[in-house]
Amino acid sequence: MAKEYDLVVLGGGPGGYVAAIKAAQSGLQVAIVEKEKLGGTCLHKGCIPSKALLRSAEVYDLAKHGADFGVIAGDVKVDFARVQERKSGIVEQLHSGVQHLMKKGKIDVFEGFGRILGPSIFSPMPGTISIEYADGRENTMIVPKHVLIATGSRPRTLPGLAIDGEFILSSEEALEMDRLPESMLIVGGGAIGIEWASMLVDFDVEVTVLEYADRILPGMDKDVSRTVQTELEKRGVKFVLSAKVLPETLSINESVEVKAETKKGLEQFTASKMLVSVGREANTEGIGLENTSIVVENGYIRTNEFYQTKEKHIYAIGDCIGGIQLAHVASHEGIKAVEHMAGTLERLLDYNTVPVCVYSRPEAASVGFTEQEAVDKGYAIKIGKFPFQANGKALVQGETAGFVKFVTDEATDDLLGVHIVGTHATDMITEAGLAKVLDATSWEISETIHPHPTLSEAIGEAALAVDGKQIHG
Repeated sequence: MAKEYDLVVLGGGPGGYVAAIKAAQSGLQVAIVEKEKLGGTCLHKGCIPSKALLRSAEVYDLAKHGADFGVIAGDVKVDFARVQERKSGIVEQLHSGVQHLMKKGKIDVFEGFGRILGPSIFSPMPGTISIEYADGRENTMIVPKHVLIATGSRPRTLPGLAIDGEFILSSEEALEMDRLPESMLIVGGGAIGIEWASMLVDFDVEVTVLEYADRILPGMDKDVSRTVQTELEKRGVKFVLSAKVLPETLSINESVEVKAETKKGLEQFTASKMLVSVGREANTEGIGLENTSIVVENGYIRTNEFYQTKEKHIYAIGDCIGGIQLAHVASHEGIKAVEHMAGTLERLLDYNTVPVCVYSRPEAASVGFTEQEAVDKGYAIKIGKFPFQANGKALVQGETAGFVKFVTDEATDDLLGVHIVGTHATDMITEAGLAKVLDATSWEISETIHPHPTLSEAIGEAALAVDGKQIHG
């Protein structure tokens, strides 16, 4: 007899396992089906391992410049094997933590590939899950009242730039490199490409970024993009914007060669390896969607505002539904989906309150509308901007690049967007996120006492600068 559950989650990433915990807390009997490891791409192939490498690169660069702080070090070198060992240790510690949370929540975990079946002897509705095992064991059948699809995404590539794991890499293969290359050609100047550019140049790798758009980080505020590019160029990263890579010109011998159409005409680029970073695509193949009435558009599962698919008892969240493909978004979508299942949903997820972060050096973070988006939506705006150069803590840290920028509604003083570029921007953006949730004005933020000396003082000063009242600017 097939075992029954209130909820079966397909995928154990930050969307799936968080939703499972929320469901268990709500008193539901829950199972997760995960074909690899709990934690998903974020923990094992993305967010966490990449940030561990970024931190090692940052420490190495800091050690090389210790004399700026009066600390004279000897011959500073990178032991990349130990860098990778540290990364793996962090990942494993967090993986063990997720496993513990499953046991604590009495959540059953099936290590296999889950496929949705159509109406069958197990259920008159689509949704029975057949679990296939890599070792060839007989399939397990489980019957849920609800299904949550949280199968995530994988790196996208360009036709003709096939990932071979040796010369042509996605971010996943790059994380497993056993040695640093002499040079890297990065195709794509979005968040992942820029984080890798920052990391690799700090590891003394020669880096060239080819970006199809006319600026890097095209989704962020233009002032943020410009500052990140300028600071990376100071450290040696080369950028070629408005560059159309021509995969048919790819040549691999002892190195990678490719041509691109640029503002200068047809140019050739050569590097030890190429990192293709052009976005991600949903994992929706093979999970049995054809056995349901679920609609897939442009590769993504279509849902309503409650994350229900056309099969109302089957929900979908995270990267597989498109939208903002971030781990924290998937987690909150999962929570909202479970609340809807349980009948406890009080408010929908407001995507305008989602913080977006880039973990390069300098870091970049934003919430709400960019300046251009606000103008395009018809707002008359006021801008408040404060540089970290005038912030005492930033001077102490030796990281003075960047600023805090407020975009507000001139008519109502409502906060439309906040943009930070500089050290610890990804930590500080949470104050702005809370302000958006509470519908705070720049005046209310300026009334918040920011301790001295801290980087957060720049937030208070930028809030004052909206009306030209900044104290230290």
